[in-house]
Amino acid sequence: MSTEETIVAIATAAGRAAVGILKLSGPEVPRIAGAMLGCLPPPRRVCVASFLDAEGLALDQGLALYFPAPASFTGEHVLELHAHGGAVVMDLLLERSLELGCRMARPGEFSERAFLNGKMDIAQAEAVADLIDAGTAAAARAAVRSMQGELSARIHTLQALLTDLRVHVEAAIDFPDEDIEVLSTPAITRRLEQLFEAFEATLAQARQGALLREGLTVVIAGQPNAGKSSLLNRLAGDDVAIVTPAPGTTRDVLRQHIHLDGLPLNLVDTAGLRIALDPAEEEGIRRAKAEMCRADRILYVIDSSLDRCEPPRESLPLEVPVTWVLNKIDLSGIAAHATEEDPPRVFVSAKTGAGLDLLRTHLKRSAGYLDTEAGALAARRRHLEALKRARSLAQSAAESLEDARAFELFAEDLRLAQRALGEITGEVTSEELLGAIFGSFCIGK
Repeated sequence: MSTEETIVAIATAAGRAAVGILKLSGPEVPRIAGAMLGCLPPPRRVCVASFLDAEGLALDQGLALYFPAPASFTGEHVLELHAHGGAVVMDLLLERSLELGCRMARPGEFSERAFLNGKMDIAQAEAVADLIDAGTAAAARAAVRSMQGELSARIHTLQALLTDLRVHVEAAIDFPDEDIEVLSTPAITRRLEQLFEAFEATLAQARQGALLREGLTVVIAGQPNAGKSSLLNRLAGDDVAIVTPAPGTTRDVLRQHIHLDGLPLNLVDTAGLRIALDPAEEEGIRRAKAEMCRADRILYVIDSSLDRCEPPRESLPLEVPVTWVLNKIDLSGIAAHATEEDPPRVFVSAKTGAGLDLLRTHLKRSAGYLDTEAGALAARRRHLEALKRARSLAQSAAESLEDARAFELFAEDLRLAQRALGEITGEVTSEELLGAIFGSFCIGK
């Protein structure tokens, strides 16, 4: 990517609005501003200006804001034009910018330039996108914390602890005859304890952030007429699924997005599991099994009023955790309660709502979600994977030192752990990773 080019994009959503914003960034901004506005606005001051076409006629009148490099979002010269938000007006301003030498910005290119120019790291840039996409207030607060650098600060703390260990261990490798006190077992143990405590705290906050961002995919499965669609309606608080006394009403996959005290929940209602009676039902059952394999948790709904309650284990994927939801307790006379057996069981009535609070609590607890947010930091699956990999390498280092006092292996594992952490902030990256990350952003950001 060339940062010698000046890029332009409409930074506001498409459609009719009171205000639309056109954003430009790059070395040619001062020249283009002179041509479009008649002069370069003073830095960081909002000015009323006419936006001119090639003949000097006004396309619109609005506000202009100029940020000279390096004191801007991207670290380059940046110009914002706040015009009236009609689609035609914005298109005319965009065409004029392209005539003057700009090119259309790619998705996320403004944030990518901010990263390349040292204005933010990748974790902060991703938090910008997460803030825009936040579906709950809790997710937005977590994104703001990461955008302001809290996640990056946590990563840098871990890297500093790893560096401290590496310095002393590599000194021992280079000068084996020296008496280096820190290599005594108590000294290394204290440092490793500090390191693992920091890992656990960071992972806990990152897991909360990942839950707030991505939510939990829960598939509702079971035999026909067990009350799966009724349970979906109860959890969603709306009649989103058709419910009839006839078994096999649900033939296709039905999805509903809800929130449990800030935790996004992607509910998936599926066809009843039985021997199919026709090709349509057979396809519905095939889709149900495919959804179960992709789920974070399965709620297997069972009619508690029937004699046989236990589902056939072969019908469920072994790698996905399952909760038995014993439904229709209004018919069986069982009180609403939950047990922590294997698998866990929650006794409910989708008809009356009895036991639904127990089920909601169980879902949050099984996901490891805390209502208090616990200082959650916006995190993505790649962040969690890198943190887990770094922690595993640090654990491997500790074990190699304990088993064989192998300082070379210890130092190498610590180096690889630091490299894994560097993937989170962008200190270790690749063009492919950058393309994947910033390509998911909206245009204009």
